[in-house]
Amino acid sequence: MNYDVIIIGSGPGGYVAAIRASQLGLKTAIVEKAELGGICLNWGCIPTKALLKSAQVFEYLNHAKEYGINISGTSTIDFKAVVQRSRGVADKMSKGVQFLIKKNKIDVIKGTGKVKPGKKVNVTDENGKSTEYTANHIIIAVGARSRVLPNLPQDGKKIIGYREAMTLPEQPKSMVVVGSGAIGSEFAYFYQTIGTKVTLVEFQPNIVPLEDEEVSKTLEKSFKKIGMEVMTSSEVLSVDTSGKGCKVKIKTAKGEQIVECDIVLSAVGITANLEGIGLEEVGIATDKGKIIVDKYYQTNIPGYYAIGDCVGGQALAHVASAEGITCVEKIAGHHPEPINYNNIPGCTYCWPEVASVGYTEKAAKDAGYEIKVGKFPFSASGKASAAGNNDGFVKLIFDAKYGELLGAHMIGANVTEMIAEIVAARKLETTGHEIIKSVHPHPTMSEAIMEAAAAAYGEVIHL
Repeated sequence: MNYDVIIIGSGPGGYVAAIRASQLGLKTAIVEKAELGGICLNWGCIPTKALLKSAQVFEYLNHAKEYGINISGTSTIDFKAVVQRSRGVADKMSKGVQFLIKKNKIDVIKGTGKVKPGKKVNVTDENGKSTEYTANHIIIAVGARSRVLPNLPQDGKKIIGYREAMTLPEQPKSMVVVGSGAIGSEFAYFYQTIGTKVTLVEFQPNIVPLEDEEVSKTLEKSFKKIGMEVMTSSEVLSVDTSGKGCKVKIKTAKGEQIVECDIVLSAVGITANLEGIGLEEVGIATDKGKIIVDKYYQTNIPGYYAIGDCVGGQALAHVASAEGITCVEKIAGHHPEPINYNNIPGCTYCWPEVASVGYTEKAAKDAGYEIKVGKFPFSASGKASAAGNNDGFVKLIFDAKYGELLGAHMIGANVTEMIAEIVAARKLETTGHEIIKSVHPHPTMSEAIMEAAAAAYGEVIHL
């Protein structure tokens, strides 16, 4: 069978690319060996947010008295029910993707795809039967998996990755989380909040190391306030799993120490799924475990493209989706604007939430900018105080010469819902004074953006 476009992988890059290709009149097929929606929808973004919501509700119940509400008895966690709800949310969303694929008349080819020379894709189904398909354009969207370190070999039981962390048969009493990026910090918060004793280990000097340093320090204080042990500038040397639990040997600035726990969660990054998909046979070039592509995601071999976590750039669902749309619009003869990777928002959904886009203060200075920095704490926000969530702040960074908004860094309740305003403002090349003069509704958390801009120019009212 011949198609205009065949896409290998149905994650947020693959299925979005397929839908856009179909909208543009291209005969499209998706090759998928597992569930439609990929890791994000089934084992990542969506089910983890369901887990985090359960933790947040539990936290509210435990602090109900602070809101004038008396709840008789002690609230307890039904861990299996929490996991079951999370899986139910993921299943519902997967069915939604199935509906969208069907609605857009996209063929789904079940099996493992392998690219071949001559613009061909070989698909092997679960019974071992192979079928060959041809396409004018082939998009590789195979995603990535949890990275495995030699000193942290995952066995799926005592040393686990993010996938197992979502479906543990029972709640562990203690856990060591290795790596404090978005995945590590979210799981560390979730398990600590529902009663597991968590130790978070980070090799870098600050947790969420890609974030602005002030944000990192604030999040570390919040984690410690809920009883989490946070170890920065620390390295896991080995894990002894010979006993009932785990003995984790950790190198710190003060020397080596042993931390005992039930489970070790390795959250030290991801590895692209490039093995066995035919790259070498076709001659598709890679570098440092990622497929090399141009600004429209074509590889070095014409007719073959790659998007998402298997190429360079931020490994984020919304990035993969944007890349997929850009790629197929170019294939269809449109003239899409290349993605500006310096205007991609990053979000961490622990509590308080973290959201950022653009330059950090340090990165802006290193790039040679003379900057103005405005910061507005949520402790001065009426809405935050009314909601009982006044930890954190909004920090905006401007180019002092032209007023360009260089970056934004937020930590607090629901800031992941607020960052899109900054992304749009940066896309439109908005200046600081334009933000100050954009009237924000009161009382809202988003007022802090206007106030932070005003603070940068000495015009802040509520500080």
